[in-house]
Amino acid sequence: MDIYCHAMPPNSRPNPPERLIVYVDGFNLYHGLKDRSGRRLLWLDLVNLSRSLRPRSSLVQVKYFTAPILDDPPAASRQARYQRALVARNPGLVEITQGRYQKKARSCRACGASWIQYEEKETDVSIATTMVADAARGVADSALIISADSDLSPAVRTSRLLNSTMFMAAAFPPKRYSAELRNLMPASFSIGLSKLTGAQLPRTVVDPISGRSFSRPSKWT
Repeated sequence: MDIYCHAMPPNSRPNPPERLIVYVDGFNLYHGLKDRSGRRLLWLDLVNLSRSLRPRSSLVQVKYFTAPILDDPPAASRQARYQRALVARNPGLVEITQGRYQKKARSCRACGASWIQYEEKETDVSIATTMVADAARGVADSALIISADSDLSPAVRTSRLLNSTMFMAAAFPPKRYSAELRNLMPASFSIGLSKLTGAQLPRTVVDPISGRSFSRPSKWT
């Protein structure tokens, strides 16, 4: 029995899906979600969301930039539980980069009241340096930035100069918008409510390696 193998002409071979990296500004996303729906949407599967926003792409990694909460142990515990659940649900696909909060003493000159204010540090710089390095190395064909922070504009400009073939888009969290980011990239859009509600983690996530389980905080309902 003769078997004939016919190779496809080079021009007719299907192109591989574009490689996608998603950069998530955790601070910007968190406050957008809270402004939109309180805590109801915080148990968010960033990998599921990313795939729904760019369904034809092959997701390489979600790079999530955040900072540990200070002086509020219950909130810090919820934050840590969410991050562990996110990683357990998506082994190898989520990279978390931690920044920091800095305390600053504030006072009112009119009434004399004083208080402590927390400012997030290093997140913007971490996103910017990672994005530029990835563009220079050509590790992805497209980049999706989940943020509306215009401080990322210089990094976007540099990334596009280093890798002119890489497609870049901004996905704005709820209640957030940046005209500067919109004008810098060929595409931008606001993340709709249906995308967020459809990308929630299961109520309980079990780590396939350790067997530990992480349940949605009762306060996030």
